[in-house]
Parts: sequence; C-alpha cells; structure tokens
Amino acid sequence: MSAPSQPARRAPSPVEAAIETVEGARILDGPAATLGTVARAASATPARKALLRGDWLGHAVHPVLSDVVVGTLLSASLLDFIGGDPDGRARRRLIAAAVAAATPTALTGLNDWAEEDSDAAVRRTGVVHALSNSTALLLYAGSLTGGRGRGVALRLVGAAALGAGAYLGGHLSFVKGVGVDAA
Repeated sequence: MSAPSQPARRAPSPVEAAIETVEGARILDGPAATLGTVARAASATPARKALLRGDWLGHAVHPVLSDVVVGTLLSASLLDFIGGDPDGRARRRLIAAAVAAATPTALTGLNDWAEEDSDAAVRRTGVVHALSNSTALLLYAGSLTGGRGRGVALRLVGAAALGAGAYLGGHLSFVKGVGVDAA
C-alpha cells in the first residue's frame, strides 16, 4: 500500500499582501466598531438574527443574495461589450434589480459579520468588503445618467470595485469562516 498523499500546497495568491494590509489596518477599528454596533442593533432579537442568517432556508442566505447583485451588475457590464441593448432598457433593469437586492444582501452580510466580534482582521476586512460593494453599487447606479461613454467607464470601474468586494467576501467566508455553519 502506498502512503496517503498530502494535499497540494496552495500557491500564494498575488493579492495576499493586500489582504494582510487590510487585516492589519488599525485605522478601520473605529468604523468597524460603529458598524458592528449598528449591525448588532439591527439583528437584536433571536428571531431577526435567525431570519437574516437564513435558518429558514437551511443555508446561509447572504451568498445567495450576493450572487443576485453580482450577477445582475456584471450582466449590465457584459451588455456594454457584447451589445444587444441598443436603448439601454435591459441594462437599466439589471442595475435596478441589483439596487433592489442590495439592501437585503447588505443586511444579511452585516448579520453574519457582526457575529465575528472578537476577530479584528475579520472586522477590518468586513468594512472594506462593504465599502467596495457600496462603491460598486454607486458607480453602477451613477452610470445610468450622462452619456454612453461615461456610463461604460463608470460600469467598468464599478466592476473592478465589485471584484475587489467579491474577493474580500470570499476571503471572509472561505478563509475566515464568516457565515459558515460549523454544525
């Protein structure tokens, strides 16, 4: 019998230094504390906390909702490059759907994040995650006014902010275990 193989070592991510910088940024502690207080107040009752966590679904609800926001926004950007939306109606509807889904997505994410009160790296990363996603949403919403070139540029920068926010969200979930049911 051969010896069991060891899992392959993961190559370091090219953005690990950026993650370490965010996790070590003590300047974020004040905003994180304030946001944590607001988040805990918003989900003060056990029933509200369970609702926002997704107990009723049997699965964390934040990832499901974040897929709606990310998917609709990136689809709006995709229309910039593949065409098929000459009057911009589809793009406006996609962005409107993302704006509508953003509030419950943020509330569920805040609820998951607020439970991780003792980990400074998680608190700091969560603040930057929320800021990146909020910036992306504002850029996409702002892209609906003005000329086509301005709109495309705002959506492109919004997609970059969205990518950063999504990467940080993945880091919070998959590396830090935020929102993961250990049971």
